[in-house]
Amino acid sequence: MHVSPLRVYLLIFSALMVLTLTTVLVAFQHLGPLNDLVALGIAGTKMTLVVLYFMHAKYSTRLTKLVLASGLAWLLILFAFTLSDYVSRGWLGVAGK
Repeated sequence: MHVSPLRVYLLIFSALMVLTLTTVLVAFQHLGPLNDLVALGIAGTKMTLVVLYFMHAKYSTRLTKLVLASGLAWLLILFAFTLSDYVSRGWLGVAGK
């Protein structure tokens, strides 16, 4: 079992706090259609840090990494199906007018 020094955990925690502050600041900015993309990018970065360091996936076995990768692949498939449905709809506007 790999034991990371306390300094690593404090650096990751600091990075997570900076990314959380960035999320709050970006939420008040008008970026148009990029708002969602930026928010998802920041959330994905925070998720990656938590999984790699706090869940110890960085130093785990190949089987654990395979399970994590397959879970991420399924998530991407679900996003793709959801977005394909969303994009293919003919939006009529407000209340079907």
